[in-house]
Amino acid sequence: MQTALPILLALSVLSGCASIVSSATSKMADNITLAILNQDDPATVRDGAPAYLLMIDGLIEGDPENDNLLLAGTRLYGSYTTAFIEDEARAKRLAEKSLAYARRALCLEVEVVCAAAGGKYEQFTGSLAQTGPGELPVLYAFATAWVTWIQVNASDWNALADLAKVTALFERCVEIDESVDGGGAHVYLGVIKSLRPAALGGEPESARQHFERALEISAGRNLMISVLMARHYARNVFDRELHDALLTSVKMANADYAGYTLINTLAKVEADKLLAESNDFF
Repeated sequence: MQTALPILLALSVLSGCASIVSSATSKMADNITLAILNQDDPATVRDGAPAYLLMIDGLIEGDPENDNLLLAGTRLYGSYTTAFIEDEARAKRLAEKSLAYARRALCLEVEVVCAAAGGKYEQFTGSLAQTGPGELPVLYAFATAWVTWIQVNASDWNALADLAKVTALFERCVEIDESVDGGGAHVYLGVIKSLRPAALGGEPESARQHFERALEISAGRNLMISVLMARHYARNVFDRELHDALLTSVKMANADYAGYTLINTLAKVEADKLLAESNDFF
C-alpha cells in the first residue's frame, strides 16, 4: 500500500478544490489552485503549497463549520502529504489532519455515515445505502482522506482493517456517479483490488475493469491512470506487454491538459522509472 496511491491522490483530487475555495474566499484563491494544477514543475508546488495550507487553516479557524472549506482542507492536506512528504512521522500528522477535516465535514453533512464509520462493517455499509448524489462530494473526500491515513499507517493492523470499509465507500461513490473526479473512484478500487495476487484473495480482473473504465471516463486526460494500472495490475498478473505498452503510451502522450498538467508531468517521470525497471521485474 505504501506506493499504491501517492501520486494519484497527490493532485487528481485537487481538481475539485478550485470552485470550493473560491466560493468562500476570492477569485485569487481560485486562480492559485488552477495555477497549481497547471504547473509543470512539481518542485515549485512542493515548495509553495505550505503557504496555501496555512491559508486554508486560517479560513477554517474563522468558520469552523463551513463544510466547503473543510473539504478543501482535507483534499489539500491529503494531496500534499502523499505527493511530497517522505518523513513518516510528519506524514502521519498531516494525514491525521486531513482525515480530521474530512470527518468534521462528514458529520456536518451525513450524520448517519459519520455515526457508523467507527462501528461494524455491516452497520457502515447499511448507512452508505442511505446516501445519494447530494452526499457524493463529502463521501469521496472522506474516502480519499481515509485511504491516505491507512497508507501512512500501513504498519498498524488496526488501520489496515479499515480498508474494507474504505473499499465499500469507493464502491458507493461509483454507484452514485462513476465519473466523480474523472473516474477517480474507479482508480482507487483498481489499486486496492490489485494489492494482492488472486491466490491470496486479490481481485485482479475486477481491478482491470476498474482501471479500464477510468481510462474511458478520463478520455486520455489523466496519464497517471495508465501508470497506476501498469504498476499495480500489469505487474500483479505479470503481463509485461501490457505494462510496457501503458507506460510507453504515457511517455508519448501530451501532458498539457487543463487541470492535469502537474499530475501528467509526474506520471511521465514515474513511467520512465517503471520502464527502466521492467527487465528486472519480469
